[in-house]
Amino acid sequence: MTDTSLPETQYIRAKDAPQRKIGVIKLYEPEDFEGMRRAGYIAASCLDMLHEHVKAGITTEALDTLAREFIYDHGATPACIGYRGYQHTVCTSINHVVCHGIPGEKVLKDGDIINIDVTAIKDGWHGDTSRMWAVGSVSRKAERLMDLTYECLMKAIDLVKPGAHLGDIGHACQAHAEANRCSVVRDFCGHGLGQLFHDEPNVVHFGTPGTGPELKPGMFFTIEPMVNDGKPGVKLLSDGWTAVTRDRSLSAQFEHSMGVTEDGVELFTVSPAGLHQPYKTPAA
Repeated sequence: MTDTSLPETQYIRAKDAPQRKIGVIKLYEPEDFEGMRRAGYIAASCLDMLHEHVKAGITTEALDTLAREFIYDHGATPACIGYRGYQHTVCTSINHVVCHGIPGEKVLKDGDIINIDVTAIKDGWHGDTSRMWAVGSVSRKAERLMDLTYECLMKAIDLVKPGAHLGDIGHACQAHAEANRCSVVRDFCGHGLGQLFHDEPNVVHFGTPGTGPELKPGMFFTIEPMVNDGKPGVKLLSDGWTAVTRDRSLSAQFEHSMGVTEDGVELFTVSPAGLHQPYKTPAA
């Protein structure tokens, strides 16, 4: 088996690195955590705000508008607007859409499940997070899939600490999903972030324990497992963004932004309202 660990020379102090993706992992300073807390708080609060609006009859475009206004009203900027030509604040991924669903005239209906993914930029720092919602009454299969996906995320987060490896994170997601007869998507992954939206390292949600880059204090990244109720295969639609399951099975995703501390991990995107699994808390 090939050792995919990066050598020590492929880590760099972020303050010594150019603000672009350079193929090495940036290590941020303790004082940089505060910037990530502010950005993460706005992103998480935005999803909290949307909770009461995620119900049958609303369009995904309306949810996007609410998110955009919230982020601007809180002195931040939506990271996705203008990113590689994307023109919306959030991604809205419904049922068999794996990720990057584009807001539009689509109306939510009873029984749908939806992932809303948002990234806010505050003072140059990026807060990136997503959660799942249930629209009205959903099937037991759908609820089970959302539970499982959240469990995959949290099992992976529990392993984040200095000296662990990215392969530990990927293995935790893969093992838990497959033990429950589901599959993790391999075509998309988590990523480094900070003063860049997408940076090194790639954080895949499958793998072998003890392999991949070693986690070091000051690393900032997302974990965002996408779990399918069927096979892991996905395909990209003609719009160039929307990814769907090849077998039309349901898909779910949860995402947190985090930083590695001296003795563990700090989550930057915890829900201030406690809506960690909003599908368990019906909108008023």
